[in-house]
Amino acid sequence: MRTIRVETSAATILLTEAPEPKVRDRQTGEIAKDINSGEALMTIGVVYIEEGESSLIKVTVPESGVSEGLALGAPVSLPGLVARPWESVFNGQQRHGIAYRSAAVTPAAFPAAMGATA
Repeated sequence: MRTIRVETSAATILLTEAPEPKVRDRQTGEIAKDINSGEALMTIGVVYIEEGESSLIKVTVPESGVSEGLALGAPVSLPGLVARPWESVFNGQQRHGIAYRSAAVTPAAFPAAMGATA
């Protein structure tokens, strides 16, 4: 499937769910691994705010890309963020959505308020 780069420079991204291991198989508890590197994958929840609109999304990040110092509600940066459309059939029902993946999640700063003075 095609991946689509997500431009984040004009967005505010806030951490809403702390990193936790991405589970590949809920019955066995198997943790998802990157196909190429074999590295364990993590998921985070963020709110993505741009041009007055917001979306809650889950993002997959390699374990080595999770930075120290992340705090819930704080702004984060998602370098290399991409979106990948997906679809599957589960129990006879077709499902579809968008999966998000980033190379890392790092602490960021709140954008400066427009017209603010010191």
